[in-house]
Amino acid sequence: MSVSGTRLMTEGVIWRQIFSFSVPLIIGNVFQQFYNIVDSLVIGNYLGGDALAAVGAGNVMINIMIGLFSGLSAGAGVLIARFFGSRDEWGIRESVHTAAAFTICAGIAITAFGISISNEILEITNTPPEVFEDARTFLLLYFSGIIPLLVYNMGAAILRAVGDSRTPLYFLALASVLNAIFVYTAVAVLGMGIRSVPIATVMAQTIAAVLVVWKLIKTTEVYRLDIWRIRFNPRILWRTLRIGIPAGLQSALMGISNLVVQSRVNGYGTHAMAAWNIYGRIDSLMVMPIVSFGLAMMTFTGQNIGAGLRDRVYKGTVSGLVMSCSLAVTISVIICASCSWLLSMFTGDPEILYYGGRMIFGLAPFYFLVAVMYMLIGVINGAGYSLATMLIMLANLFAVRIAVLYFEAMIVSDIGVVFHAYIASWAMCSLGLWLYYKRGGWRRSLDQYI
Repeated sequence: MSVSGTRLMTEGVIWRQIFSFSVPLIIGNVFQQFYNIVDSLVIGNYLGGDALAAVGAGNVMINIMIGLFSGLSAGAGVLIARFFGSRDEWGIRESVHTAAAFTICAGIAITAFGISISNEILEITNTPPEVFEDARTFLLLYFSGIIPLLVYNMGAAILRAVGDSRTPLYFLALASVLNAIFVYTAVAVLGMGIRSVPIATVMAQTIAAVLVVWKLIKTTEVYRLDIWRIRFNPRILWRTLRIGIPAGLQSALMGISNLVVQSRVNGYGTHAMAAWNIYGRIDSLMVMPIVSFGLAMMTFTGQNIGAGLRDRVYKGTVSGLVMSCSLAVTISVIICASCSWLLSMFTGDPEILYYGGRMIFGLAPFYFLVAVMYMLIGVINGAGYSLATMLIMLANLFAVRIAVLYFEAMIVSDIGVVFHAYIASWAMCSLGLWLYYKRGGWRRSLDQYI
C-alpha cells in the first residue's frame, strides 16, 4: 500500500510521533479559532458591545451543530486509521467514499435544521430584545453557508487518519488569513455591519473546503476521492455511525450544557454576554492545543490497534498525558499573566473588562483537568468505544454541570456559580474517564482485529 506523504504511527519513538503529529494540529486549530477571534476583534472595536453580545448568543447554537458533525467525522477518522494501520486498502477506499456521501446528506440536514430553529434557540436562552434581531441574522446567514465547513472538517479528518496533519493546516492557514481580510474590509472599511461577518467567514470556509477536496481528488494514494464512486457502503456506514454518533452526541451534549450556561450568563445582562463571548475566544486558544493532543491520540490509538500493538497504546497514553497536562499548565499561566492585555484587545468597556477578568481567573487555572479529559477521550474513542465516553460525559459535563449551576444559583446570586459548575464537571469527568481507562471494556479492542 502506498503511504507517501502519510504517517504510520505504529513505529518509531512514541512521544516523538505523538508530538510531531500534534504540532500541525495545534497550529491548525489555532488558525481555526482565528476565524472567531478576528470576528470578535472587529465587531468589538467597530460595532460595539451589543453586536458582540449578539454574535455570542448565536455562536452557542452553531457550536452544537458543528460539534455534532465533528464527532461523526471522528467516527470516519477512527475507522480509516484502523484500516490504515492494518493496511486494508479496500476498507480505506470504502470509508472515504462513504464519509463523502454522509457529509453531503448531513450538510443539507444541518442547514435546514439550523435555519428552522434559530428563533426558538434565541428565545430559550433569554437573548435580550436589544440584540435579538442581530443574533438571528447572524445565525441564519451562518447556517445558510455551513456546508463548506462540514466538507473541510470531514476532509481534514480523512487526512489526519492516514497521518497527514500538515496539509489541512496549510489550507486552513490560507483561509484564516483571507477571513481576516474579508471581515476587516467589510466591517471597518466598507461599513457593511454585522451581516457581512458570517458572509465573509463562509467565503473563507468555502476556499478551505475546495482545497481539501482538490487534495483528495488529485492524490494518487489509496485514500483518493473519486467523485463518481461517492456512495454509502452499508457495512462501513454502520461502523462509522457506531463510533461517530456517540462521539457527536458528546460534543452536542457539551454544547447543550453550554446553552444552559449561556442562558444563565444572559441573565446578567449584555456586558456579561459580551465578556462571555470574548472569554470564549480566549478559551478556544487555550483548549485547542489540548484538543489537538486528544485528536493525535485518537489517530495513534486507532492505527496501533489496527496493527495489534497493545503495549504501544498504553505507553502512548502516558506520554500523551504528560505532554498535554504540561502544555495546559503553561498556557494557563500565560493567559492569566496577560489577562488585562488580552481583554483590552477586544473592548475598552470597564464593565465588560471586569466580567472578562473574573472569567479568566476563575477558570484558566483548572485547564489541566481538561487536558486529562481530552487525552483519555482520544484513547477510548480511538479504540472505538465512543459510547462509553459519551455516557461518562453525559453524566458529568451535562448532568453535574447543570446541577451545580442551578443548585448553587439558588443560594448565591453571582456569576461565579458558572465557574464552579465548569470546574466540578471537569473534575468529575476526568475521574470517570480515568476509572474507565483503568478497568473498562475498551481494552477488549486491543485483543481483537476490527
